[in-house]
Amino acid sequence: MTSPTEIEGAVASPVLEKESGPQGDAQEPKKLEGRSPGQLMWARFKSDRTGVVSACVVLFFFAIAAAAPLISKAYGKDPYTLYGQENPDLLDMFTMPAAPFGGITGEFWFGIEPGLGRDVFTQLLYGIRTSLFTALVAALLVTLIGVLIGLVGGYFGGRIDYWLGRVTDFFMALPNQLFFVAAMPVITTVFVAPDEETPTYVRASAIIIVLSFLGWMSMARIVRAATLALRDREFIEAARISGASPWRIIRKELLPNVVTPVLVQATLALPSLILSIAFLSFVGVGYVEPTPDWGRMFAIGADIVEADPYYMLFPGIAMVVFIVAFNLLGDSVRDAFDPKTGR
Repeated sequence: MTSPTEIEGAVASPVLEKESGPQGDAQEPKKLEGRSPGQLMWARFKSDRTGVVSACVVLFFFAIAAAAPLISKAYGKDPYTLYGQENPDLLDMFTMPAAPFGGITGEFWFGIEPGLGRDVFTQLLYGIRTSLFTALVAALLVTLIGVLIGLVGGYFGGRIDYWLGRVTDFFMALPNQLFFVAAMPVITTVFVAPDEETPTYVRASAIIIVLSFLGWMSMARIVRAATLALRDREFIEAARISGASPWRIIRKELLPNVVTPVLVQATLALPSLILSIAFLSFVGVGYVEPTPDWGRMFAIGADIVEADPYYMLFPGIAMVVFIVAFNLLGDSVRDAFDPKTGR
């Protein structure tokens, strides 16, 4: 028979071992690990719920734009077929959708277009695709031009900075919207004869050229200001003393240190470019029939808003959600890069 003393000793010994184990571990010093500026930025961005939700919405729009052909194939419709002409029952005698709410049915999820009877859902998918990818290419060119002019003017200073500044002031003084409308037909006629139909790729190239030509000035001003604040720093002087060429200093020393304002400005510029593309198509000098585009859908909806207000419902909601989400994403990116922010 086991004695109470033996039982207490058997119970007490594991307790002592458990108590002594953590004490020994607690005495070991914890290893401290530093975090890079990128990791700190990412941590600040993840803590911002608004930024995370906005990023998810923006990524969703880019995903459906990239997968528009696959979605259209699975849906069984395309943005070019005149379903209202093939099936007269879809339109009434006034060429308006016969079904209520703009022709929304189980077959046509977002309704059909008055007059021609095209599917609104696939038009919206391909319209998002057209606008996003055109704006993305234009944003890349705007960023490249603005960064180059800003770095060169800010680093070299003197007459180079003076004349680049005057050129920037000249382009900023131009009335952008009027210049858009006036320049688009001129650019398209340079590549296409007046009696020929302008291909879509020519119109896309012309839109990108016009947007890039008139959109780089803000980026150049921001990069120039950042370069002026950096060009007299110790690491730049050390690079000069070591014999580095000006272009190597710009490329290796200055450019990595202006990435933050460039990224923030590019994020905020993309929604503005999308609105500019929609404006060009709305006034008839951007994308035209039969190319699906946000602005062209708004132009059609503006003519029939009284007869069929539901046609503008889904394109309008999509554009508002995307523009708001992208602007909020730009604010969150700016706050994440700024270590002094309180958000």
